[in-house]
Amino acid sequence: MTNTKERPEWLDNAVFYEIYPQSFNDTNADGIGDLNGIIEKLDYIKELGCTAIWINPCFKSPFGDAGYDVEDYYTIAPRYGTNEDMVRLFSEAHRRGMHVILDLVPGHTAVTHEWFRESMKAERNEYTDRYVWTNSIWEEPQGMGCIRGISDRDGSCAVNFFSHQPALNYGFYKPDRDWQQPMDAPGPMATREALKDIMRFWLSAGCDGFRVDMAGSLVKHDEDGKGTIALWQDIREFLDREFPHAAMVSEWGEPDKSLIGGFHMDFLLHFGPSHYNNLFRCAEPYFSKRGNGSAKEFIEAYKANYAKTNGRGLICIPSGNHDMDRLARSLDPEELRVAFAFLLSMPGAPFIYYGDEIGMRYVEGLTSVEGGFGRTGSRSPMQWDSGLNAGFSSARPDMLYIPQDPSPDRPDAASQSADENSLRSEVKRIIAVRMANPALQSNGKIEFISDGYPLVYKRTAGAQSIAVIINPSAQEAVVPDIAGRLVYSIGSAEVKENSTVIGGCSAAFVEL
Repeated sequence: MTNTKERPEWLDNAVFYEIYPQSFNDTNADGIGDLNGIIEKLDYIKELGCTAIWINPCFKSPFGDAGYDVEDYYTIAPRYGTNEDMVRLFSEAHRRGMHVILDLVPGHTAVTHEWFRESMKAERNEYTDRYVWTNSIWEEPQGMGCIRGISDRDGSCAVNFFSHQPALNYGFYKPDRDWQQPMDAPGPMATREALKDIMRFWLSAGCDGFRVDMAGSLVKHDEDGKGTIALWQDIREFLDREFPHAAMVSEWGEPDKSLIGGFHMDFLLHFGPSHYNNLFRCAEPYFSKRGNGSAKEFIEAYKANYAKTNGRGLICIPSGNHDMDRLARSLDPEELRVAFAFLLSMPGAPFIYYGDEIGMRYVEGLTSVEGGFGRTGSRSPMQWDSGLNAGFSSARPDMLYIPQDPSPDRPDAASQSADENSLRSEVKRIIAVRMANPALQSNGKIEFISDGYPLVYKRTAGAQSIAVIINPSAQEAVVPDIAGRLVYSIGSAEVKENSTVIGGCSAAFVEL
């Protein structure tokens, strides 16, 4: 079981920057971002205040799902560079005191993966049971899509999401068909050991850990997650033996399960019962100046999840990611500042999706690229400056992986870095305040005082207590019994003898 002592020290006060590699920075003019492009921008990320990077999948792939369909876990996709480039990225990040985690996709592969090609053969071989197959092509796996009729093998192969993502076999917690193998069968155990080998390879190369895609879905017929928890506990034991400093972050959305399984952090995301979307992405988001939203359900869900962690790990609330609409689709620049005051003052490690720090917009009306569909608008190229292709690439505009935001007033990193009044400068200042105050950092405790407008919570670490007042509404509010030293404010805030007056669309950190 994971506890605070076992967590890598660097993780305790990390601020992550998520990079979608194909859209970040292109250095070879092919219209697609690359690893050398990430290396080139490490100083930008560090200067913002981020201490760690999460890179979305960058392994060899047919890119039917933007790299989440892996063809070879051991080889960097040529569009991004080479394995040597990745090792250099690790080294350059470490030289700057930064850490890098890779996106690990353990639940499925591409149909082009060697394992699947071998698994499709009629003759038994070492990969026959590497995937979830029924015995007959006429039998579908219950509750799952499937692939069938494309091989000599009789049977249907389960898929996890898209039809070209065959599900790897980690066993069934409660098998009820003869083709459903238990977790300790040779096939599922071989898959588990293959996963360890992949992790061992990249950790030995300098990787600092993994964000694990769909971490809670590996074992099938596992409604309570007990089998999947046991699987990850086994992997945790392996990591503790060989790579005790490896960070593990889960896409699970159930911290009470993921942290017991051995993960150090879990996300509260846009899916599941977190009510995360109530804050930023709904008809009346809480962070709108209209003041018609509600944070109550989110806060109740957060408190329940926070209590379940019991000091074992961290809960992460990201600004967004490659699967969500950008914040700026729902919030204006003023509202974004207040949203970041919240995101960067909550417990756990903050995650900033590339470009959110400058208020990049969701690009409307784009044709789907590499399985992005409605997500494509959140994956447009990073806007570095006001030059050709916003500084992302020197390629012809028609060659870009995804079209650039065409707006003449699109934000860019260069101009915002030079402007003390910009969103990026605000985000930079809030990160600095977080880093300077233990109460605002990952392990500081939280107590909610008000869940309306304004949202008020107290963060505590050691002898330091800071009240965080978040008021997205346009209406001024008086917060009684909150007084002390004003540490930081956005908009307007006045600390009086026994209260704090917080302006509309404002935030304040008050040391008690």
